[in-house]
Amino acid sequence: MEIGERLKEAREAKNLSLDKLQDMTKIQKRYLDAIEQGNFGILPGKFYARAFIKEYASAVGLDAKELMEEHKDEIPQTEEETPSQYTYIHRSRKDNSPAKGTSVFSLIPTVIVVLLIIGIMAVVWFFAQDTSPDTDNNNEPKEPQEDNAIIRDSGDSEQEDGQYPEENDTGTKDGPGDTSDSEQQDQQDEQTDSSSNEDIDNASPELVVEERGSGSPPESTLTLKHASNDITLKIETSGESWLEVENGNGESLFSNMFGEDESPLELDVSDEDRIWINAGSAPNLDVSIDGLALTYPVDPEKEVFQHIWINLNKDGDQTD
Repeated sequence: MEIGERLKEAREAKNLSLDKLQDMTKIQKRYLDAIEQGNFGILPGKFYARAFIKEYASAVGLDAKELMEEHKDEIPQTEEETPSQYTYIHRSRKDNSPAKGTSVFSLIPTVIVVLLIIGIMAVVWFFAQDTSPDTDNNNEPKEPQEDNAIIRDSGDSEQEDGQYPEENDTGTKDGPGDTSDSEQQDQQDEQTDSSSNEDIDNASPELVVEERGSGSPPESTLTLKHASNDITLKIETSGESWLEVENGNGESLFSNMFGEDESPLELDVSDEDRIWINAGSAPNLDVSIDGLALTYPVDPEKEVFQHIWINLNKDGDQTD
């Protein structure tokens, strides 16, 4: 029995129509029918025969790897369209792209923390000098004002007009330029809060892998931290691939075959909390979000089809 007949038999055993299978796999009905008939020539490319058959087999409950091994002589694969060559093109394009590196951005938080510590130390030193009782603004010892004060036995000084300095509620004498310890502490706290808020505002976007998917196709979860207010999802391709993008409510933002004529695809996802990507051919698709290049959590050489969730967290949404 040929591979197309085995797939069709498994589909009918599960009582699935081609329309239902199309909804499950996101592969067009005419391609599914071509696979069952063994007519691989009408597929977008011979490389896609392997990927589509694998997705079909998983959907009808067959072991995709075992099935493809048994029928490897039936599945077309030309020298020009081997997965290794797609991977080479994909890697070369990534290596030549200056926007892919994030090593420079990883140093920014460290520099900000160092500057913050230096700033706090400078503020503490300034207030310590300003409140010193033994020095004036020129750091010179204050001399007793013999011409304007009369020395009394009690140790208090009398003003030239015979009036004494007023006492505050704590029993200490306040001059016109004195600042209380509580006011100084409030000023230091305000400086610290301002610096902390500035640190958050200047944080760079960062893509973090929360969960690396398994199974076939694998479904992974990433989080975009410190996202900007204007978030753009950008997808480029070097060939043809099935591509689907949805928001967290399941609303479709894009769903179709994606080729070089449509590339690059740019979607504004600023108002979304999360997005879902169904990549039909991961080696063909370069994905970036908020200016950051996405690295597939699962090796695209081993898993051509991949599902990816991306949580979009702005600074105001971050929780410790």
